[in-house]
Amino acid sequence: MKVLLVNGSPHQHGCTYTALCEAAEALQKNGVETDLFWIGNKPLSGCIACKSCVKNSLCVFQDTVNAFLEIAGMYDGFLFGTPVHWGAASGAMTSFLDRAFYADLNGGGNRFWLKPAAAVISARRAGTTATWDQINKYFALMQMPIISSRYWNIVHGTNPEEIKKDKEGMQTMRILGNNMAYFLKCRELAEKTGIPKPEQETITFTNFIRE
Repeated sequence: MKVLLVNGSPHQHGCTYTALCEAAEALQKNGVETDLFWIGNKPLSGCIACKSCVKNSLCVFQDTVNAFLEIAGMYDGFLFGTPVHWGAASGAMTSFLDRAFYADLNGGGNRFWLKPAAAVISARRAGTTATWDQINKYFALMQMPIISSRYWNIVHGTNPEEIKKDKEGMQTMRILGNNMAYFLKCRELAEKTGIPKPEQETITFTNFIRE
């Protein structure tokens, strides 16, 4: 079992990274392998709705989004971490998730279906719960079971040292890792005992206009 931890902060080894590492350590103690993926700090375009991803479930822009999509299918679960910018996820993380999930959904990549996911939010002070709600909407639309902890998956601090002093936040990350590991083991057991996955229906798209 392998979990990919996606760091959506412009700082590769900052507060978000510190929180993700705490969750990763708990996962590893439960026998789950982890890898870290940093989205980087180069500009990321938002989705331009060109629909090129329909062809191969990859984005038309050749950047870190496609690098992520190329390896995402190898993993059994995901943690997506982001700092809070203006009361929401970072602009880069929002563009990253918009394009990655839209490309997979449009192109039928099926990289994320029924794979557990969790958001990890880092902030100095406020905007954490709004950001947590924002990120969870992606998982729900992609039919990814959302893993929770004993509190919202948030940490507070202005640098890694302060994050480590957030004892409740660090505990929340450890419990999150433990809960993710437990869910993955349950899923593995279900597959071994032959419990079938839900049948997938062809997607029906409608709007609010009716004749």
